[in-house]
Amino acid sequence: MSRSSKKGPYVDPRLVKKVEADMGKKGNAIKTWSRACQIPPSFVGRYFNVHNGRIFVEVYVTEDMVGHRLGEFSPTRTFRGHGQVVKRTSDKT
Repeated sequence: MSRSSKKGPYVDPRLVKKVEADMGKKGNAIKTWSRACQIPPSFVGRYFNVHNGRIFVEVYVTEDMVGHRLGEFSPTRTFRGHGQVVKRTSDKT
């Protein structure tokens, strides 16, 4: 279910303060656990370290990401494939 349009998008106020304080440059990424925060246009060109439950993944925000959530760019699960093809040898000799 989506958020009410009357309320507007959810943007973490602590992240907005940090962006306004000119943080988020290459060497000074903003560390956050707020995966549900939507990306506003003021975040473009900033670096965020988004927690995925185990580690922090560095995310660089571009124009195409506006309107998406920070957690979409920090995957929580590692896909390792659908299984390996096992070559069986025939022992009919």
